[in-house]
Amino acid sequence: MAGSHNRPVSDKQNRTPGQPTGGPRPEPIRFFGTTWVHHDNGYTARRIGAAVGSLAAAVAACLVLRFAYEGLQIADSGSFVTLLVVVMFAVCSALAFRHTWDAFTKRPDPDRQASLRGLLTIGFVGSLLAYFFRSLLEAPGENLHREEYEEARRQHEKRSARRTGNPKKRRRT
Repeated sequence: MAGSHNRPVSDKQNRTPGQPTGGPRPEPIRFFGTTWVHHDNGYTARRIGAAVGSLAAAVAACLVLRFAYEGLQIADSGSFVTLLVVVMFAVCSALAFRHTWDAFTKRPDPDRQASLRGLLTIGFVGSLLAYFFRSLLEAPGENLHREEYEEARRQHEKRSARRTGNPKKRRRT
C-alpha cells in the first residue's frame, strides 16, 4: 500500500475509461490495478479471489502454527514456554490485524511501519484475516485511494479553471 500517491504515469499505463489525458492518475492497488475506480475489468472476481486467497493463506498459516505447537508438545519444553508462544502469536496477530485494518483507511507512518516490521511478521495471520474481511467490503485500501484521487482531481480542476474575461476591464466598487 505504501507509495507515492498521484505519481505521474504515462497515458498508456493505468488509463481509466472516460478519463481525460491530463490531470492526476489513480494509484493502482495490489491485485486490482485501477479497476477500483469504475469497478470494471473483473473487479468483482478480483475481490472474490482476494478474499478466498487471503482466507486460504490464513488457514494454511494456522495449520503451520499447529504443527509448530505440536512440535513444542513433542519437545516437552514445558507448559510455560508453550503458553508463552501461543500468547505471543495471539497478541501479535491481534496487533497486526489492527495495524493492517487501520492502514486501509489512512496511510501508515513509514518510521512506525519499520519499527513494527518484526511484530507484523509474527502476526501475519492477523494481517491475512484483515485483508480477507476488508475484501468482503471493498478492494483493500479502495476508500483511502478514492478519497486521495478525488481530492487530487478537485485540486487539479481548481488549478486548471480558467478565468473569464479580462481582469483589467473589471469594474471596481
